[in-house]
Amino acid sequence: MEWSLALISQGISSTIERSDSGWGLVVDSEQHDSAVITIERYRIENQHWPWRQKVREQILFDWGSLAWALLLGLFYWVDTERFSLREQGVMNATAVSAGEWWRLFTAMFLHADAAHLAMNASIGLFLLGLAMGGYGTGIGLLAAFLAGAGGNIATWLIFKTHLSLGASGMVMGCLGLIAAESVSSAPRPIPIKYLLSGLAGGGLLFVLLGLSPDSDVLAHLGGFVAGVVLGVVLGRFPGITQSSTANLVAGLGFSALVLLTWGLALIGV
Repeated sequence: MEWSLALISQGISSTIERSDSGWGLVVDSEQHDSAVITIERYRIENQHWPWRQKVREQILFDWGSLAWALLLGLFYWVDTERFSLREQGVMNATAVSAGEWWRLFTAMFLHADAAHLAMNASIGLFLLGLAMGGYGTGIGLLAAFLAGAGGNIATWLIFKTHLSLGASGMVMGCLGLIAAESVSSAPRPIPIKYLLSGLAGGGLLFVLLGLSPDSDVLAHLGGFVAGVVLGVVLGRFPGITQSSTANLVAGLGFSALVLLTWGLALIGV
């Protein structure tokens, strides 16, 4: 396709076709020599083109995020069909100020209605899968969970009587992690275009997904910023994110944190 565009720029028409040997260009026989010369010149001029650099080998998606989405569904079912968890788990800024810090975490498993759950679970399934694929299953999950708590902390610091619930802060934390990873995976030294494009791309997605007027914008912003910060920190230690032991420990840490916070919420310490 690139060669075809190069030929068109020189007034040489061509057709892209596929044969047994692969893809190729078909030109009129009278223009064959001119086409070969044009393509060779194009290749020489662009072989060191600075905008064409390999950023990363592959983008991984971790389907372990599906377990997280199912966990959200389980909590919603218990909350609506069995017994209410709202009073014990909602992010109540007044209660947090009184020492009930676990609400910063438990609120991420509660949703106002089915539509709220569906939106967070569907978007979160995709973004968390990318974050877990980039940072490792356990580390990506724990980092996203901590970033979501960071969003609730931001809300608590600003609004002392605020009530909120939902996993959207964690979802925005995943977006921040992905934005940070796009920068850390760039060639070293990092060209300014990778730095700006990675952060700008994440920022634009945040504007698209996180600034709904009827949503908790501050929690979204706090989660996104916390995700970026955690992503930058993790990006400096690539060996940890690639370690199966570290990911196992992080996964166990996530499980322990969920059990601890909900245990404290339910017994009403």
